[in-house]
Amino acid sequence: MVELVYQHDSYIRKLDAMVTSVVDDRVYVDKTIFHPRSGGVDHDTGYIVFDNKRVRVVKVLFDREKGDVAHFVEDPDGLEPGMRVRLVLDWDRRYRLMRLHTAAHILAAIMYREYGALITGGNISPDKAYDDYSLETMDREVFVRAVMLANKVVEEGIEVKIYWLPREEALKIPGVVKLASRMPPDVKELRIVEIPGVDVQADGGPHVRNTREIGRIVLLKVANKGRRRKRLYYTVEP
Repeated sequence: MVELVYQHDSYIRKLDAMVTSVVDDRVYVDKTIFHPRSGGVDHDTGYIVFDNKRVRVVKVLFDREKGDVAHFVEDPDGLEPGMRVRLVLDWDRRYRLMRLHTAAHILAAIMYREYGALITGGNISPDKAYDDYSLETMDREVFVRAVMLANKVVEEGIEVKIYWLPREEALKIPGVVKLASRMPPDVKELRIVEIPGVDVQADGGPHVRNTREIGRIVLLKVANKGRRRKRLYYTVEP
């Protein structure tokens, strides 16, 4: 099983690893800093460096059949099992995803606390994000207020904590799951992302260490996507 190094430290930009297999344009390694697309958060991009050659990583996905992470590259020529390589992230892209992802947790916590709303869909890309909430009626002011409250949390500069708990213990925490239609994976331990006094969620993706790193959350627009699907589009600045 590949070691997901980014779950322990999302700030590592380069990592030495070993190729375990190569299948067509998919490269597998023993450990990775590349976050595969999951939980609505877009995948990382970057490079695999070996023998003075740099190969572009264009997409990263979970390979559920192999229980592994597939790094899709532009040209796998020369990459072989057992080879030592260096993984290099597109850091600007990753850091934007981290900022937006932590912002999403704050917004989800506020929507859950203030309106009892759960997330029914969403997507985070480097330039912007959206979340759908289980609200029956459409009211733009609900989202305006949520963003205002979220920015107050950002300004507080709260440390974001990452730790693991036994699954049964974690699921006893009120609000630890804020997705309306999906439970965390059936594993012995769950990774917990906590913003003390604000939010506790089971989550496997990268986050910033402090809420102040988010910058400012900006509401872009809202949309009614149907019953229990009221959508908030937002970004972070600068």
